[in-house]
Amino acid sequence: MSEQPGSGPDDVPGTTTDDGGGARFRLGYVPGATPGKWARTWRDRLPDVRLELVLLEAADTAAALVERRVDAAIARLPVDPDVLHAIPLYTELPVVVVSRDHLLAATTEEEVVTADDLADDVVWLAADDVLYPGGDGVPGRAPEAYDDGAGGVVEPERPATAADAVALVATGAGVTVVPMSLARLHHRKDVTARVLDGGPGAPVGLAWPVDVPEDVAPLVEEIVGIVRGRTANSSRGRGAPDEGAGTREERRARRREAQREAKAAGDPARRTPDAGRRTGRPGAGGRSRGRPGGGGRPGGGGRPGPRGRR
Repeated sequence: MSEQPGSGPDDVPGTTTDDGGGARFRLGYVPGATPGKWARTWRDRLPDVRLELVLLEAADTAAALVERRVDAAIARLPVDPDVLHAIPLYTELPVVVVSRDHLLAATTEEEVVTADDLADDVVWLAADDVLYPGGDGVPGRAPEAYDDGAGGVVEPERPATAADAVALVATGAGVTVVPMSLARLHHRKDVTARVLDGGPGAPVGLAWPVDVPEDVAPLVEEIVGIVRGRTANSSRGRGAPDEGAGTREERRARRREAQREAKAAGDPARRTPDAGRRTGRPGAGGRSRGRPGGGGRPGGGGRPGPRGRR
């Protein structure tokens, strides 16, 4: 299972507020996502196109794309393929958030917990939960109605957001399960989190409208190339250099880059830059313990084989 690049909300640069003229591209992102690395690449590669980062609620992402409030978005998957295109980027680990007084808080950060460990715990899921659609497979016990002391029965109210669920957990009322990025985003001194072994992952991807306008299409292609890790030489967007431009060595470098990407895609016979490109591949080695990587690019990249003599 691969994990989210970046280290937290501080990795996200502030949304552009410049109202000046010129081209612009609006990139939405859901809470917990850290588009900072990709935003910096965009600004280096396309300095003439203003990039605006727009924070979106996960449930509002599709509407924001369809209504053209953003041009593309780092979104929770899956999406409706009839209205949105999407490519996967990474899958977040699920984590259990508990109060500092909980027994699980005595475990080390490297240890994981299982659904059996939560059998006696009340598990609060936020209304905007993305891990358990439909409420199936939730570990632990569901919150129960209680007597209000005046002869009435009170149905427990579901926390509205992940932040509300974490605040409730801090009181010792139970535990919650959220994607790792949201646990970090809403971290408090009175709670701690542990990876839930065997729990559902939270896939994240880049999404954009099926009927993207012609003037925006080249910019969408550019952001697709950036999040997939294409270099400026291999990009097919508007920032790509002319194939015939540059010195002989620069042209050779572009061809070698295209060949490397084709080989990484598993089809050496094809020389298109992004043929079959895979993203969000799990890292090699044993089971992850929930520590995100150092922000490397989501997909793997192969190296060309040794060159023979000519």
